[in-house]
Amino acid sequence: MVSANQEMAVYCFDTLVAHYNSEEAPPPAFDAGQHPLFVTWKKVVNGSEPRLRGCIGTLEARCLINGFKDYALTSALRDRRFPPIQAKELPFLECTVSILTDYENANNYLDWEVGTHGIIIEFTDPDYNTRRSATYLPEVAAHEGWTKIEAIDSLMRKAGYNGTITESMRKRIRLTRYQSTIFTMHYSDYVTYVRANRGSAPSINGAMPANF
Repeated sequence: MVSANQEMAVYCFDTLVAHYNSEEAPPPAFDAGQHPLFVTWKKVVNGSEPRLRGCIGTLEARCLINGFKDYALTSALRDRRFPPIQAKELPFLECTVSILTDYENANNYLDWEVGTHGIIIEFTDPDYNTRRSATYLPEVAAHEGWTKIEAIDSLMRKAGYNGTITESMRKRIRLTRYQSTIFTMHYSDYVTYVRANRGSAPSINGAMPANF
């Protein structure tokens, strides 16, 4: 099984740096398997709790190289919840790459474990008679300190449902659970990696020089 690793996070930073510099990213140092994946960017300022700046991926299997290249940029620049990440933010960023595995159909909306499973919910919005769906990665519910029901209710809101959430509605949810492997790298670790493997620190148009 392929696991998320350092080289995948490096490639996401490489891709974002190359975007700011209007150049091509160096070739990745991992193999091109096919897996569902996500890229998450968070911003760390003055040692505070990392703050989400973008998180987008795919629940369908994608070529890892093209997938990380696409979603590194999409999550950084086109997550509609946030303004695009600017080059000057790079020194404060951390990148988490996730590879999703072990998809299983759950027996009901509570048939999953906080901290172990990511969840995909699908349900019909009775107010508009439309299908809605959304996902939380495995680390989200545990990080937020949610119970299973709190996570489900939050995910229904994320899916766009604005009506009253009732127990009967929860019971009509179709839930798929999955697991993931993750790797998180801060920009300072990326700079250290680039120096060690390429001889000099990365330079970015519009960003302060790295002093790590």
